[in-house]
Amino acid sequence: MKILVLLIIMSTVISGAVYSVAAQKEEIITRIATFAGGCFWCTEADFEKVPGVVKVISGYTGGHKKNPTYEEASSGTTGHVEAVQVYYDQKKVTYRELLDFFWRHVDPTDPAGQFVDRGSQYRSVIFYHDKEQKKLAEESKKALDKSGTFDKPIVTEILPFTKFYEAEEYHQDYYKKHSLKYQYYRYRSGRDQFLEKVWGKKPSNTVKKEKEAYAKPDGATLRKKLTPMQYNVTQKNGTEPAFQNEYWDNKRAGIYVDIVSGEPLFSSLDKYESGTGWPSFTRPLEPDNIVERKDRSLFTVRTEVRSKHGDSHLGHVFSDGPPPTGLRYCMNSAALRFIPKNDLKKDGYGKYLKLFDQKIKKH
Repeated sequence: MKILVLLIIMSTVISGAVYSVAAQKEEIITRIATFAGGCFWCTEADFEKVPGVVKVISGYTGGHKKNPTYEEASSGTTGHVEAVQVYYDQKKVTYRELLDFFWRHVDPTDPAGQFVDRGSQYRSVIFYHDKEQKKLAEESKKALDKSGTFDKPIVTEILPFTKFYEAEEYHQDYYKKHSLKYQYYRYRSGRDQFLEKVWGKKPSNTVKKEKEAYAKPDGATLRKKLTPMQYNVTQKNGTEPAFQNEYWDNKRAGIYVDIVSGEPLFSSLDKYESGTGWPSFTRPLEPDNIVERKDRSLFTVRTEVRSKHGDSHLGHVFSDGPPPTGLRYCMNSAALRFIPKNDLKKDGYGKYLKLFDQKIKKH
């Protein structure tokens, strides 16, 4: 009997040990992202500080030379770029968030290098590992280009990943092993000075969490925050009266955000007089914040427009708009909050100021 009990206990312990090991393996399963952002000392140092990133390896990729040395890769004759492989826990940080972090730590308008390091071996590149990464990278690049953050086009390449060659041990964790040399190099490179000028502050070592930035409040909060009309439109898919709403004839410069979440939706630069009595736009300011769904109410099929993060009903989009899109985003004023151009920076939307500066320069 004692032997039987002992066998049962041992079996339980062994099973538990196997389960624990399996659980541990499950916990450390990671995905890989590959980025080139100039000197890999800096790119590695930046990404290693991101919560959810397990490790970052410096190396070379994108070229034709097998097992290149640092001297060969840095000469610009191998076709390789200095790059990093980012191993990350997808439960803690998403690929989309890593892309946003990447853009904020490079100069994506420079085709001939990065900062003080010149040559194609230092250019910025996103290497995708699958179709989903490619899709997200292309969407992210397009959104950055349309945001007006930079005065010049975004030229960062998006290329298929092939093979990655780890750099010499001397270059791994260089910022830790040779901190004084690294700090001196980084300061002299002009990287941080450029990023601070573009983004308005020293670049953060944390990713921008979209869900946290544009979250939908709970039901009780919404009841208190919204007027009856705003609540009916955004939460009950209602429609406000034409010509009797706040923004149908608003001609001031600025942007329109979701009244619920605050996510940017439309710009006055794309607003036009449609004659319908509702604010109408030819296109969204941030396409990623727009969700379109088939609406079969009212005995017809229309395309409903909702906000991504707030899940607010905004209105509908029709194909009878003016050039260049031919679309009419017919929105409810009650679903929107207007941020005048002069208040953009104060209200946290300062990156959109450049859109209006460009408009003035064109005229």
